[in-house]
Amino acid sequence: MFSRPGVFNKTLLLIALGIANNASAEEATTPPVPAAERAAPIGRSQDAAQALERTLPKSEQQTLTAGNEQFLALWKPANTAQPQGTIVLIPGDGESADWPNTISPLRQKLPDEGWQTLSLTLPDPQNQAPLPRNANGATSALADADASTAKGASPTPVEGVTGTAPTPETQAEIGSGEPAQAGKAPSDAKALQDAYAEGVMARLAAGIDFALQRGSKQVILLGHGTGAYWAARYLAEREPSELHHLIIIDGKAPVNSGSNLDAIVPKLKVATGDFYHNQSSIAQASAQQRRQAAKREQASDYTQVALKTIPGDPSNEQEQLYRRVRGWLSTHIAAGGGEQPAH
Repeated sequence: MFSRPGVFNKTLLLIALGIANNASAEEATTPPVPAAERAAPIGRSQDAAQALERTLPKSEQQTLTAGNEQFLALWKPANTAQPQGTIVLIPGDGESADWPNTISPLRQKLPDEGWQTLSLTLPDPQNQAPLPRNANGATSALADADASTAKGASPTPVEGVTGTAPTPETQAEIGSGEPAQAGKAPSDAKALQDAYAEGVMARLAAGIDFALQRGSKQVILLGHGTGAYWAARYLAEREPSELHHLIIIDGKAPVNSGSNLDAIVPKLKVATGDFYHNQSSIAQASAQQRRQAAKREQASDYTQVALKTIPGDPSNEQEQLYRRVRGWLSTHIAAGGGEQPAH
């Protein structure tokens, strides 16, 4: 019997085509495996706050609300039975609520003088890009975000604790706009700046409300760096009747803010302590502008204090600042009285 190679080859071809068609049909009916979703970027301030939540005692952590946004604040009660009031600390651009320079030393030491302290976390400046998350959705925390770690504190993780949110019709809700990091971003630069400013103002209002709800007789804003600008601008625009004092330390205006401190601070109707380190000609010139503007405005409640830089000895430099701030507080505020200065 002779074989028929043509028929045999056709049979093999049909079988191969059938297998290919079945494979194509299975691929068409099998849903594609979705690619791993990339986690949304995290803001630098949020990353720093998460680092603080992992390292600081949960008794110090408070979650405040501004608009539709929550943020971390650090609370320290006064080491006395009758607190003089609350000092709300406002860090500068790129600084955390426990920043090693100025913010952390003052928030830790002022309670020994009868002051409660509340240190805020501000939104990321507009010129800072968010931090990308890795495959596990985590970021590398900012090395400088946690002053307590730098001082040798245990990195044992702790859970955050939720504090008292502002009640309706508080300063945080009156005039607080949409936070700069939430919702749809405005298309033009001016709208972005306005939205960011409203986000900062809302956080300051939330901190003030928290202090007042704790029964503080006196609430004082203390701003460092650009935080001084936001503290002064808050007082100028909102004119809160409960606040009568302002402390600014190495104050400066944010980039593209459109105004300088010398145009705001001397016109405030509050007692102001202006502390600055005279380490550079720029700092000295800025301080001179504020001092001269205060003279033109006849701002009798304005006091400027020059601080010496101590190279290689940051501990003594911070102690010098603390002593000067403590002296200003004792001079301008009656112990336990929380009285408004005369104008």
